[in-house]
Amino acid sequence: MTVLSDAEILDSLKTGEIKLEPSDISSCLNPAGYDLRCSKTMVLKPKQYMLVATLETVELGLNVAAFLHIRSSLAREGIIGSFAVVDPGFRGQLTLNLHNVSEKEITVKEGERIVQIVFHSLGSAAKKGYNGSYQNSKGIVSSRRNKPNKTGA
Repeated sequence: MTVLSDAEILDSLKTGEIKLEPSDISSCLNPAGYDLRCSKTMVLKPKQYMLVATLETVELGLNVAAFLHIRSSLAREGIIGSFAVVDPGFRGQLTLNLHNVSEKEITVKEGERIVQIVFHSLGSAAKKGYNGSYQNSKGIVSSRRNKPNKTGA
């Protein structure tokens, strides 16, 4: 898999292989990724974890997978995250698990950039796209691990 550059991300946005809505290319596009923003203001108390949704809805074609990375400024304050792979064919808002491991309260504001999504081009197109429990997610979606597989939120 090859990491997409900013130019390749822009091309993929034009062709529809990647969709990000709403997008803010001037503020969020990086040389090797795109910063996704927080959908609502959240206050993480020391040692607390919280689920939050991205502002953006993400849609990937069958030639692209993506990985999420916490922004380094937030990590330096004590926020860590646990993120899944964004599979080819995924469509929806992403739910992020953030944990404040510091001794101080940390506020993340609505619209603030919180994670970088790094897009990877697959060697060949996936035979089928993601069709799991979190397809078409809207807002914060809790674990569906022990529930029947259903799409939507």
